[in-house]
Amino acid sequence: MPKVRFIDLGLIPYKEAWDIQQKHFDLLSDAKLKNRKLPENKRIKVENHLYFCEHPHVYTLGRHGDEHHLLLDKEQLENQKIDYFKINRGGDITYHGPGQIVGYPVFDLDTVLTDIGKFLRLIEQAVIDTLAGYGIEGGRIEGLTGVWVDRDDPLKARKICAMGLHISRWVSMHGFALNVNSDIGYFNHIVPCGIADKGVTSMRKELGYEPGIEKVKKTLKENIGQLFNIEWIK
Repeated sequence: MPKVRFIDLGLIPYKEAWDIQQKHFDLLSDAKLKNRKLPENKRIKVENHLYFCEHPHVYTLGRHGDEHHLLLDKEQLENQKIDYFKINRGGDITYHGPGQIVGYPVFDLDTVLTDIGKFLRLIEQAVIDTLAGYGIEGGRIEGLTGVWVDRDDPLKARKICAMGLHISRWVSMHGFALNVNSDIGYFNHIVPCGIADKGVTSMRKELGYEPGIEKVKKTLKENIGQLFNIEWIK
């Protein structure tokens, strides 16, 4: 049973959260290298962490993303007070902002699950199960990551949760973003995830009211814990 410490960082600037992730990612990676040469009773123990947070308005571009998918220039970004970062996760461009649950699992996957495909699918399933508790039917679209609403209708399909990870030495960082009460108008300034023919939605838009984000966080954390069989570190 993998052990994971959960930390809610609250509303935090993107770069600050990225630095927290990177620091812990480096600790895990370095410990794994050193532990290869150490007997079991002297191995360095570093905890897995799951971070939840919200960010002020920011666009992030994955390492293989297309810069042309950002539809604003530098001056427009500054005028609208939107940050922009090129980062080392997979995927293309996405938006983070208040009202969105961003989840960062910084895990030693050797202690959690050494199947990247299944790792992604279980995170998606945790989101799908969370949405189901609110009467929203989420699902997957073959060949695409994330969670979608009306996934079987190509003209209506819209993304409610985006995903993008970086994994090295079987240590993960970055993660997923679930639109709860997000202002999805900010997605109009990008080609979300590089997909031009599908829309974006939020729980608020689907429900017609604002669900309490703290309750959604609690449910999502519980679903992740159940699916990954996690023991939460107190």
